[in-house]
Amino acid sequence: MHIQLRFFASVREKLGLSSQEVEVPREVQTVGDVRQWLIQRGDVWADVLAPDRALRMAFNQQMCEPDRRISEGAEVAFFPPVTGG
Repeated sequence: MHIQLRFFASVREKLGLSSQEVEVPREVQTVGDVRQWLIQRGDVWADVLAPDRALRMAFNQQMCEPDRRISEGAEVAFFPPVTGG
């Protein structure tokens, strides 16, 4: 399945890229699976997307939970929580 990844704010800065098109393996079915799959890349990916890091996720520009199923051509985005002040 082919999807578009987007990275924002500190996630973008640490990874050094704002977007990437990828072909995910068949077993990657949810937004949470995408995160885990990216963590397996190791190095900075494992650090920035680590399970203990607070991250917001979006599917096709709508906030979502990790169990949101993905689909062909979808956009999956990762960004830090936004705080007010």
